[in-house]
Order: sequence, then structure tokens, then C-alpha cells
Amino acid sequence: MDKEISFSKSVEESIKTKYCESIWKPFLKAINDYELINSGDCVAVCISGGKDSMLMAKLVELYKREINNEFDVVYLVMDPGYNKANRNKIEENAKLLEIPITVFESDIFEIAESTEKSPCYLCARMRRGHLYAKAKELGCNKIALGHHLSDAIETTVLSMFYASQIQGMLPKLHSTNFEGMELIRPLYCINEEDIISWCKTNSLEFIQCACRFTENTVTDEDGVSTSKRQEVKQLISELKAEIPDIEKSIFESINNLDLDTMVEYKKGNKVYNRYGKI
Repeated sequence: MDKEISFSKSVEESIKTKYCESIWKPFLKAINDYELINSGDCVAVCISGGKDSMLMAKLVELYKREINNEFDVVYLVMDPGYNKANRNKIEENAKLLEIPITVFESDIFEIAESTEKSPCYLCARMRRGHLYAKAKELGCNKIALGHHLSDAIETTVLSMFYASQIQGMLPKLHSTNFEGMELIRPLYCINEEDIISWCKTNSLEFIQCACRFTENTVTDEDGVSTSKRQEVKQLISELKAEIPDIEKSIFESINNLDLDTMVEYKKGNKVYNRYGKI
């Protein structure tokens, strides 16, 4: 036990020292700038078992212990049908990092696997719904997901390339199906490269993809996938070699949208056209 406690403390120390500028301060910036966690909140930190959600859990735990103790937190793990190895890995990492997880089970993988049309879309929708429902049952008013800065950037590029629209990923949004519930993204200002570096520095290994449809094809973090998101990730990486600040530029462009230069834009269910045409 002493060894595990010592390891957990060393991981915390790395966050506050070596990764203070790239992880800890950007985390605090997101929390403060977007008012993600307030006094009186009860936050369900949703842990999938991957590097992002595990780091998020550790950051929230540190934040609660050292900066703001005026909110409650549940470290929530949903088992949608993991194989035994993945389930064990999640539990082992939670113990190693001293994260007191609450696990509940569902049959999402089994249901998604039985459909021939868009199983990944169905799985994602069901996972989000189950997390909201369980969090609300436990008295939470917020769920925290591990989407980071790179996810936000890739979402914008994906929407332009494949959906013919400019769309961002919000750091906070209200649920339309679960009254009083809100989704927050505490890693919103943290680059994925820094998360990977933090993992390597601490020799941490997390599950990468537990989905039955992809677990046999996904390689390591530097591997190649056929998914559109992986293609965009690779494209941005290649462009970064020539334009070092490209990620910063894309991210800031989302926050500096000039509607006066847009021919048409949407707000809610309404479409606004500069020339009065709809």
C-alpha cells in the first residue's frame, strides 16, 4: 500500500511541477473562465478508462482537495460490456491513482452490436444517456467528460471537411433531455500531446479503446486508424510541422467568429441570411 500511495503522490507532484504550465494551469483556466464547477455542485466525473478521463479524475481530485472543497464529486465508471482485461485495467489504475470509483453496469455494447445501422452512433448516444441518468440518480447536477483542446480543434475541422458547416465543441452545455443536468469539459484548454507526455513521464498505461468493433484494430497513441477523426488528427500534425501555432489559431478562430463576414448562420432552429434569403 505504501508503494501505491507514494506513486500516486509522485503523479500529483508531476502535475503541479513539470506539467504545471501545460496541464494544471490550463485546467484551472477552464474551470475559472467557463465556471465549470461552482460551490454546491455535485459532479459526476465520468471515467472511461482512457488517459483523458483518468487525468481528468486526478485533476478534479486535486482541485477539490487543495483549492475548492465546496462541491461534491462522484468518480463514475460505466461498464457497457468491457472484456475482463479492460475492466481489470480500469480498476487497477483507479487504485494506483487513489481514485475512489463507483462502477455500474449496462448492456450497451450488446445492444449496439445487434444493430447493423450506425452501431458507433447508437453506442455513443446510449452511453451519454446512461451516464446522465446514473449521475442524476446519485444526486449529481453535472457530468464531466474528458474531451480536451485537441478534440475541440478536430471537431471544428471535421465539421468543415465532412459536414459542410463550422461547428465548435462547447466547454459547458445544458442537457436537453435531463432537466437540471449540465455537461462540462474540464480538459477543454489542455492539448492532447501534453496528456500523452504526462502518461509517458509517469509510465502510466490506460485502455485506449474498449469498443468491441475496434479493439482489435486500434494500435497505440502513435498508431494509424481509418477513422475520420484520426485522419484529421494526422493532417493537423503534418501542418503543425510547417505552422507551429496552427492548433492555437484554429482554437482561437472558434472564439473570434465574425458574423458580419458570414453569408448565413444558424442560431437554434433559425437560419439567418445576410441577404434575407432562407
